[in-house]
Amino acid sequence: MRKTFLALVAGLLGLTAPAEAAVLDCPLRDAPFSADSPLVDILLNPQASAVLEQHQPGVTTRLPPNMRSTKAPTFAAILSPRQAMSMFSGSRDEGKLAAVDKALRAIPVTAADRVARCERYDDERPRFALPRGKGAPKLLLFEKMTGFRDTPSVEAAKAMFQDLARKNGWALVVTDKAGVMNPAQLRQFDAVIWNNVSGDVLTLPQRRAFEQYIQAGGGYIGIHGSAGDFIYFWDWYPDTLIGARFVGHPADPQFQDAAVRIEANPAGIGASLAPGWTMNDEWYSFRASPRSSSQVIATLDESTYKPLGRGGQQLAMGDHPIVWSRCVGNGRSFYSAIGHRREVYADPRHQRLIEDAVRWAAGKGATRCRAGQQVPAR
Repeated sequence: MRKTFLALVAGLLGLTAPAEAAVLDCPLRDAPFSADSPLVDILLNPQASAVLEQHQPGVTTRLPPNMRSTKAPTFAAILSPRQAMSMFSGSRDEGKLAAVDKALRAIPVTAADRVARCERYDDERPRFALPRGKGAPKLLLFEKMTGFRDTPSVEAAKAMFQDLARKNGWALVVTDKAGVMNPAQLRQFDAVIWNNVSGDVLTLPQRRAFEQYIQAGGGYIGIHGSAGDFIYFWDWYPDTLIGARFVGHPADPQFQDAAVRIEANPAGIGASLAPGWTMNDEWYSFRASPRSSSQVIATLDESTYKPLGRGGQQLAMGDHPIVWSRCVGNGRSFYSAIGHRREVYADPRHQRLIEDAVRWAAGKGATRCRAGQQVPAR
């Protein structure tokens, strides 16, 4: 509320509002309400919330608190009314969904809606000094979440990266401010690590800056929850940068022992760990294997655990990559779905895999990316 008030006062007086209060270029700012809007945007508007409640009584009041909170981070940022209604009723009524969608689209999007939608974004540019180190990879650890934040895994991952930075002489800084995604600051880094980032976190200019950074030869390292949302409002991120879309993880039990199998790859990431190991974690499944457009580094042996989700959801993929890399233009993208349990960040095998990945993503590995293809480094 304070941000909104400052912005209004500044506008009336003809002054420049503080950067955080003036964020008006957020994704979906002007989009109509619909069954596929972020649920949080529906809950922020009393009329839209009433429409949803009218068609699905109880959905806005009886969902778990973390699924209907309007304060980020919140599950409501990574759910849509379509998904919330299906979860609440246990089935999918297409007629009811169509009626909800039509009624929501009839609600006008006001100036207050636009402000409310943008308040979970920021344009604050952090100040930091990169530690000096000749030839050392320069790394940004990025930790902004608007969706789900699992604090134990986030903190354990941060501690691991900080320990590996000290051990290897990497220059590492940490921020949860999305304003860092601007051309001038991104140019300082060889790679950006997304630490269990969930929810839509970048404004439109920040998205463009990050896309351009990657295409031009920057590096990306995505950890676990950074590709674990059910819905996305930025298709480039899951489809081009990651190369796969999350569908679920086992529910009963959630954490299971499974065999991780290392595959040979040109960059040699994880080569010293072959043929693999067994560990206990929350195992993600994806809509389809990313193998056709990515370099698979590790797969799961599905015979070693039960890939069943809530309500008996079938999560078996057959070919089940869990760690992979890909080239995006001249940029390097690495993603590992390992990492829900904080204990895995202390596992020396997992740490060795991440060390290899950081070197490659930072442009210090045996291969590089050129025009979307992985080629030997020279």
